[in-house]
Amino acid sequence: MIISWLELIYLVITTAVIAYIFMDMIHINRIQFLKPRFDWNAFKFAALVAAPGVILHELGHKFIAMFLGYTASFHIWPFGLFLGVFLKLIGSPFLIIAPGYVSITSVQNGLQNAIISFAGPFINLVLWLGSWLILNNARNLKRKTALFLYLTKQINMILFIFNMLPIPPLDGYQTLMGIVSLF
Repeated sequence: MIISWLELIYLVITTAVIAYIFMDMIHINRIQFLKPRFDWNAFKFAALVAAPGVILHELGHKFIAMFLGYTASFHIWPFGLFLGVFLKLIGSPFLIIAPGYVSITSVQNGLQNAIISFAGPFINLVLWLGSWLILNNARNLKRKTALFLYLTKQINMILFIFNMLPIPPLDGYQTLMGIVSLF
């Protein structure tokens, strides 16, 4: 099975939490005093803008690992979900988005480890550059579409750069160690 029912539930929970964290940071076009207690439009827009970068990043690791013959599964990290919500609630100027991870059967090959580790950030790179290309080349974009592309570009740029830092346990470190192990 490519994605189990439990993983599907985890992906829905992750999407909902990410949307909640980002919904107040993304303003579509609402006057503040007209905003309802819970703005479902902002929640949906935040889910469409922010969640794909995180979800597809993790699925990138999973599917490449499976392609290489490993067993891989997505898990939520309750502490990471709680931390993101907590930082939002206290009005923190920075966020830590660590909602889950992919567990993979023991990878013995350094090159394969590097490829699996880079797969997630590569998704963010594609989303970042794809959004950038569309923004720079498309004409007459509607405001909401331009905002969607701009936010997608920014979020995925940050996710790519942060995840590629060569600091344990980030993907950049795992990628670097996989490459170094070849020599």
